[in-house]
Amino acid sequence: MVDVRNEKIKVLIIDDSATVRRALEEIITAAADMTVIGTAADAYEARDIMRREMPDVITLDVEMPRMDGLTFLDKVMRAVPVPVLMISSLTQENALITLRSLELGAVDYITKPAKGLFINLEDLADEILEKIRAANGVPRSWLERHRYREKMTLSPEQVLEADEADIVHGAGKFITPQPLIALGASTGGTIAIEQFLRRLDAHRMPPIVIVQHIPQFFSRSFAERLDALFNFSVREAVNGHELRPGDVVVAEGGKHLMVERTPAGYMVISRDGPRVNRHKPSIDVLFKSVAAAARNGAIGVILTGMGNDGAKGMLEIQLAGGLTFAQRKEGCPVYSMPRAAVEMGAVRAQLSVEGIAGYLNHIFEGDPA
Repeated sequence: MVDVRNEKIKVLIIDDSATVRRALEEIITAAADMTVIGTAADAYEARDIMRREMPDVITLDVEMPRMDGLTFLDKVMRAVPVPVLMISSLTQENALITLRSLELGAVDYITKPAKGLFINLEDLADEILEKIRAANGVPRSWLERHRYREKMTLSPEQVLEADEADIVHGAGKFITPQPLIALGASTGGTIAIEQFLRRLDAHRMPPIVIVQHIPQFFSRSFAERLDALFNFSVREAVNGHELRPGDVVVAEGGKHLMVERTPAGYMVISRDGPRVNRHKPSIDVLFKSVAAAARNGAIGVILTGMGNDGAKGMLEIQLAGGLTFAQRKEGCPVYSMPRAAVEMGAVRAQLSVEGIAGYLNHIFEGDPA
């Protein structure tokens, strides 16, 4: 059997801008482990290329003539699921479209200036290549589930496997003053966060603070989307906001999110600063502040994502006496961040997203029996 991982990653570029197509092709062909099998100005040209040779990864423009990017993405994910990276401009409208593309099955996105002209090419090249490699490693099972997303309406009992059910139902109440949940995610995280919040009992939960690696515009749109979907009060981080039970605060793109303890409870700190682990917002920054503020009332959750952001902060939460959970490898599109936290010895239990939510529901509700 041929080890396909030793072969070059085959990339198909779809973008109506010739400038963007040329720039992407130059970046990708310069990488020793990648090759461009074709470039297309629209979905129909892309279809013809895919009939001749299937790519390992597709880069797909949000805005295209004849057939828009979302329609083409939906068709691909239903027919022949392939890892897709969306190419999107930093605008409010494109933020909403890109979030929808992640729901439809795109692995991640690459942001470009509104005029489509690349700047800081070297920095952008590193990001593009990293995301292509991560997309190529997404498990086939994660891609295939998008074929049947309308049918995926399992109950919590059906979702939990036997070992997860044992862990969840063996948990006692979380007896500590002023608990606080801190969650970090990156690639694949917007959908994982939706799955997580969907399973939580909003009326029982303490405040939740979230860092999703995300740029400006996108974080605001993401928070507004979550607020519309769930019973939580979801908002983008505002400096000085006092946290209350049922609050969910999403870090603003381009700013770090921290929490400080006050006589009244917890207060949000949103401020600029240097990148940490190449990210702003950084999960480590949030987790370390939560460990200091909440101590044994802190609950850290690390979900899917590239890199190791959050691992050191998770360890600080654990050393402070808090609870720490990581999304398990099975069902995780990109396992790098959870794995880094596990390898550091910072994780109490690895569960599915639904399993983590079930655990939290159980410890804050108590045993119904």
